[in-house]
Amino acid sequence: MISIVGLGTAASAIAAKFEGISNYQVYYLNDKIEKTHKYNFKLEKYDTPEEYEQHIPDVRKTFKSLTERVQFFVTGASMSSNYCLGILEQIKDKEIDVFYIKPDTELLTGLPKLMENMVFGVLQEYARSGLLRSVTLVSNANLENTLTEIPIKTYYDTLNTSIFSTVHYLNYFEFTEPEIGQVSRPSEINRIRTIGMLNIKNLEEKWLFDLDMERDLCYYICINENRLATEGGLHRRIVDMLKKKPKNAFRRISYAIYETPLEDFGFCVAHTNAVQTQKTLDSLETE
Repeated sequence: MISIVGLGTAASAIAAKFEGISNYQVYYLNDKIEKTHKYNFKLEKYDTPEEYEQHIPDVRKTFKSLTERVQFFVTGASMSSNYCLGILEQIKDKEIDVFYIKPDTELLTGLPKLMENMVFGVLQEYARSGLLRSVTLVSNANLENTLTEIPIKTYYDTLNTSIFSTVHYLNYFEFTEPEIGQVSRPSEINRIRTIGMLNIKNLEEKWLFDLDMERDLCYYICINENRLATEGGLHRRIVDMLKKKPKNAFRRISYAIYETPLEDFGFCVAHTNAVQTQKTLDSLETE
C-alpha cells in the first residue's frame, strides 16, 4: 500500500486519479475542502509566504494512518507550496517520494517566481541530504510538448492523467518481475530524478524535465504479449539500441522488459545527485 498525498488544489487533482485503485490510499490537502476529516485536510489561505510559514498546519492526526511509503505531489508557484516543507517535516519518519510539478517559469514574475525558485531548490537539497527517498521533477512545458495537441478545455486533466499513468506504471514495475533484464538500483546519492517517455521503435526519450548530469538511467520497456511470444531476435535488437546510448563510468544504463496486452510503450527514469538550477534566457546568455 502506498499513501498518495496531494498538497494544494492542482496537486490534489493529480492525487484524485489514484482513487479507486486498491493499492493506494489518497490524502487531499487544499483550501477547497469544506471540513477537515479522515484523508482530507482543509488548508487556510494567507496573503504572504511569511504568513504561511508562520501557520504550518498540524496534519499528524489526519496522517495517523499514513503508510510507510508515501508519494507526495506538489505544484510549484502555488501558495500552498509554502506549507510543503513544514508538512514534510511532520512525516519525515516515512519513505517519501516527492513529485514536483514545475510550471512554465518563463511566464512567472514577482512573488510566484520567488516562491517556485525556493521550493524547487530546497526540495532537491532535502533529497540530496537523505530526508527524502527521491524527488521527481516534471515540467508542465515538457509534458505538454510530449503530448502535443491538447485542447484547452481538457488541458490540465490531460496533463494530470498522464502524470498519474506514468507514476502508476513505475509503481507497477517496481513490484513486478520482468520477462527479461533487470533494472539496477540507483546509487544512494542519486535521489533527484525525472522520467522520459520512450519511442519503442528507437528508444528515443522525450524527457519530462531537462535533467543535467544524468547518472543512472533505467529503461522500462513494455512489449505486446504477441510480439514477445513470436518475434525472434527482438531482445538482441533492443539491447543493441541500448548499447548505442552514451555512457561512461558515471552514466550507467540498465533495462527490464515487461509483457503488456496493450500496444508497446515504455519509460526511462534518469537519476542524478546534481541540484538542477533554473534555466532562464538571462542565465543562458551569460554562459
